[in-house]
Amino acid sequence: QVQLVESGGGLVQPGGSLRLSCAASGSISRIDAMGWYRQAPGKERELVARITSGGSTYYADSVKGRFRIVIDNANGMVYLQANSLISEDTAVYYCHADVVPLGSSRNFNVWGRGTQVTVSP
Repeated sequence: QVQLVESGGGLVQPGGSLRLSCAASGSISRIDAMGWYRQAPGKERELVARITSGGSTYYADSVKGRFRIVIDNANGMVYLQANSLISEDTAVYYCHADVVPLGSSRNFNVWGRGTQVTVSP
């Protein structure tokens, strides 16, 4: 079984910064990509940033230039550095991983439980 555990959320003032962390654990053969999604109240879950094991990145237009995603392949970790936060960034942030478990030849999507980020004065 593969698990993802997020940490680093909290309350931050507009213009502030946070660093979210996500740790993968369990019987993992390979992680092909990891990413962060978010879901604000009343809205659909959206992709914020994604990174492959090779380092290719994708950012939503709304966070380009403010957020940075980094992957630590050796330790199964992914980080999201969020700077210049605005109220619209308030949401539950979910970690996602595209993994191949031990003993399997196919990829699976794995989700964390989420961490709340609130941007407010």
